[in-house]
Amino acid sequence: MHRLRTGRCKVPLGNLGDCPEVMPSKKRAHMSRTATLRRLAPVALLAASALVLTSCGSSGDKSGKASDSSKPSASSSPSSAASGCDAYSAGDTSNGVKVEGEFGKTQTATFTTPLKATGLQRTVLTKGTGKETTTGQTVDALISVYLGKDGKALGTEPVSLTVGDSSMIKAFLAGIDCVPLGSRVVVAAPAKDMYGDQGNSQLGITADDSLVIVTDVIGLKKQLKPAEWTKDTPTVTFDADGKPTLKLPATKPPADLMLKVLRPGDGDVVKSGDTVTLNYQGTSWDTGKIFDQSYGKQPASFATNQVVQGFGAALVGQKVGTRLVVTIPPKYAYGEKSATDSSGLGGQTLVFVIEIQKTASAQ
Repeated sequence: MHRLRTGRCKVPLGNLGDCPEVMPSKKRAHMSRTATLRRLAPVALLAASALVLTSCGSSGDKSGKASDSSKPSASSSPSSAASGCDAYSAGDTSNGVKVEGEFGKTQTATFTTPLKATGLQRTVLTKGTGKETTTGQTVDALISVYLGKDGKALGTEPVSLTVGDSSMIKAFLAGIDCVPLGSRVVVAAPAKDMYGDQGNSQLGITADDSLVIVTDVIGLKKQLKPAEWTKDTPTVTFDADGKPTLKLPATKPPADLMLKVLRPGDGDVVKSGDTVTLNYQGTSWDTGKIFDQSYGKQPASFATNQVVQGFGAALVGQKVGTRLVVTIPPKYAYGEKSATDSSGLGGQTLVFVIEIQKTASAQ
């Protein structure tokens, strides 16, 4: 599960710490105790977590002689400036990347290596037929990231990103900023401009590297709502310290996102985008084993739109104080098992016991 404030960096689960290169040792220790959670969104670690904050590195520059292939001159027009569009340029580096695969499902990028970006370049390979994205919209996207020096794929992940989010590194923002829905976009950028002199050690990226980012801008994000879970539900008991024990039914897991309230709360209602503090326990239905939990450690805090889709959807609309259990099928968790799945949870149905402690508005 894997998930922004200028001036500090957060990992995908909110309060698990700042960027590891600059955080205090005490926070590093906390992160190491929750390493499983940090694995839960490998590309979201790049694209939707704190490591995309501009404060973790410089914002990058704009380079390339050719204009953006989707909008030759609009990016510098007064109207696009008013709508929040930035002036992205295409160039030989981004134009040299070829991408195959069904839109929104698979992406395979090929380019001449070593690819060396001297600045941020953006090429719209396929211009969508939908409306152009505008600042403040949250879009569903599929993102793949490659190392320029050898073409190595760092991973492919579906993510939800907000257009015009000033806390995102510009190279990721460029993939969704003011392009028609349905577009496939290539961005090439120096890693130093994205992550500063420290690079990104978690993903083996040095400051001398260049990255190629492929983004399919699928559509505007729709709020997912879990169905009420009334049949073949698990048994959940809590010990004196409030730690849960989950017993799954001897049935196949539900194919849909389903939720059962164990104890209703009476506090504030969690809204989409809120930062929520909670305890959780995650169990794989496939293995019957707990893969991670905050019970017995420190509560976790993160925004509802910075975790896997099914987990975030289970929180929205619930009240502080609520205890619940939710079952999340692979399509709303980490997708099907694949060669690029570094979470170890691809293809698995996940069950979470959650206790909401507090919520804070994103505003």
